[in-house]
Amino acid sequence: MSATGRGTRHVVVIGAGIAGLAAAHRLLARGQRVTVVEASGRVGGKLLPGEIAGVRVDLGAESMLARRPEAVTLARESGLADRLQPPATAGASIWTRGTLRPMPKGHVMGVPGAASALAGVLSDEGLARIERDADLPRTEVGDDVAVGEYVAARLGREVVDRLVEPLLGGVYAGDAYRISMRSAVPQLFQAARTHDSLTEAVREIQAKAAAAQQTGPVFMGIEGGVGTLPLAVARSVLDRGGEILTGIPVRELRRVGTVTAASGTAPGASGPAWRVVAGDRVLDADAVVVAVPARAAADLLRAEAPAAAAELAAVEYASMALITLAYRRADLTLPEGSGFLVPPVDGRTIKASTFASQKWGWIAADDPGVVVLRTSVGRHGETKVLQRDDADLVEVSRHDLREATGLTAVPLRSRVTRWTDGLPQYPVGHHARVARVREHVAKLPGLAVCGAQYDGVGIPACIASGYAAVDQLGGDLGGVAELTANPVQSLHGGAGE
Repeated sequence: MSATGRGTRHVVVIGAGIAGLAAAHRLLARGQRVTVVEASGRVGGKLLPGEIAGVRVDLGAESMLARRPEAVTLARESGLADRLQPPATAGASIWTRGTLRPMPKGHVMGVPGAASALAGVLSDEGLARIERDADLPRTEVGDDVAVGEYVAARLGREVVDRLVEPLLGGVYAGDAYRISMRSAVPQLFQAARTHDSLTEAVREIQAKAAAAQQTGPVFMGIEGGVGTLPLAVARSVLDRGGEILTGIPVRELRRVGTVTAASGTAPGASGPAWRVVAGDRVLDADAVVVAVPARAAADLLRAEAPAAAAELAAVEYASMALITLAYRRADLTLPEGSGFLVPPVDGRTIKASTFASQKWGWIAADDPGVVVLRTSVGRHGETKVLQRDDADLVEVSRHDLREATGLTAVPLRSRVTRWTDGLPQYPVGHHARVARVREHVAKLPGLAVCGAQYDGVGIPACIASGYAAVDQLGGDLGGVAELTANPVQSLHGGAGE
């Protein structure tokens, strides 16, 4: 018998974002007793369903990578199989050099296999610079390198500024010249280690992808929004006997005993291994999964794992805001496609826009007379724009939409959703920091960590991180080893992600 007195271990999961909920879901499937504690008043973290003008929308992330199994499988296991929907259109544009241009194909996160792939997006000088790649001496990537720095050295800054930057910025709200290639674009990093030419490396990646003959959509959405995924997982957790406490911040995490990895309390131990003080409740647990953002995790771990806490406290975050606009369909005509990305080099305020009613069939079906658009603003280190009030953010969005698409109509409704410190940054050396955190945490049996700050910011990456944490508690380090060896690349879902 474990300290719970019920023959099963009691595991406390701190944090009810998708990573923590996925961990709880897997723990219950393995027969554990689970309590999830969430400081905010809701589950879901950066996944948030909402509505505007009577139409259901996402107010956070809006799509999930379908070429990885974790998110789609969890959605099915949580009763959402019949609501999974691919985008109605996958064609996006890029607003560059004064006009909307079709998003080029034949690239890996903006890095082309041939200069011709970027014709129309880059200037003639930029295209000519790409051609020089084959004649340049090898550029060593070492243990890690910034994506922008490496690509600019091989292909010129225009490729980075016009394509790589907006694509990566849409995922991380970061700076391509600081973002780790090893963590953010792992397949490109591995290919660059074995090729003299970057374009040749990209062509090899493309050839392998073609040989794999992957079918089906790259991305997937959910009718009603991907923000409904954590709600469905939470319902599944409750239906399986788990407990979810919201609106209760954890004030203290203390080790009070010892455990073995798989069987609960160690022989001779007098009680549970961990004590979690949450609000006015004291939860005794055999194991704990810390599934909160880096700074909150640092606060919780400072007493028992000070070295891990110090590493997590140094993780930087970017803030952003999403502006959701609803229009009468009769009042506007939009370009075709799912939306557009915006290179910051052009000095625009918005960094992307999604034509949500064109991208997701279920939004259009909710009210055929309403058209929903989203814009996003805010990048790492860019705080001035986010100091504007909501009305100003709506106006700057309308200004940029007018410049890009000619849209002059007045919206029926608008909503501004601010994600302060919403996206962890993955600078050069991120993988090494994550390894150090896990090394320090591993010294404390019955403790594991997961979340967007470790193995990728996308939904499948967060779920995989939660699963790996559960496996680690059971003594299986295979999940952590797999994520370390093969980071989950977070792709851009078209526009306005």
